[in-house]
Amino acid sequence: MSCSYTYPSGYIVTTTFWFTKKDAEGNPVSLSDDPDYEVRVSYRKDKENGHTLTIRDLRESDSATYKFRFITDRTRGRYIGIPGVTLSVTDVVLEMDPTSVSERENVTLSCRTKCTRDPITAFSWFKNGQPIPNSNTYSPVYSLFSVSSEDTGRYSCAVEGHEDLPSPEETLTVTCQYIGGLDV
Repeated sequence: MSCSYTYPSGYIVTTTFWFTKKDAEGNPVSLSDDPDYEVRVSYRKDKENGHTLTIRDLRESDSATYKFRFITDRTRGRYIGIPGVTLSVTDVVLEMDPTSVSERENVTLSCRTKCTRDPITAFSWFKNGQPIPNSNTYSPVYSLFSVSSEDTGRYSCAVEGHEDLPSPEETLTVTCQYIGGLDV
């Protein structure tokens, strides 16, 4: 997240930080001092009056309104960016039904997200970390028909345009059918 700020001439900015919470006295708590964030955030001054917040290892619990605070050398020179930036972090989840089948059975993969981004244009599907050719769908459901042992693997999905944030993988196991000692 980035912001830029201005302040009265003659003032000197002494402290800059981002926050989501206030302490018991009502003072904003820098994310770098917040136990929920301290090892996952970094601040960077990126231009004369600009500031960037980077959060690593995003979690759903990071969904919040983030505000920028700067303090000057003047007694009443404390400022907060209002209304702030609202971040909504959602997970993408793959549901597989069933996860273990015999050859020639069907498997349904469903990609679930709480994302309110409108509209979600398409979903991307992956096997063993690689895109499945010609698999992008406008439906959150992808079907594997008449599977074979070659379909065994780890599957995941992502919202198109955010393929760098795929769901956790689900493993599909396909077993061979044997009749009378012969592989069918």
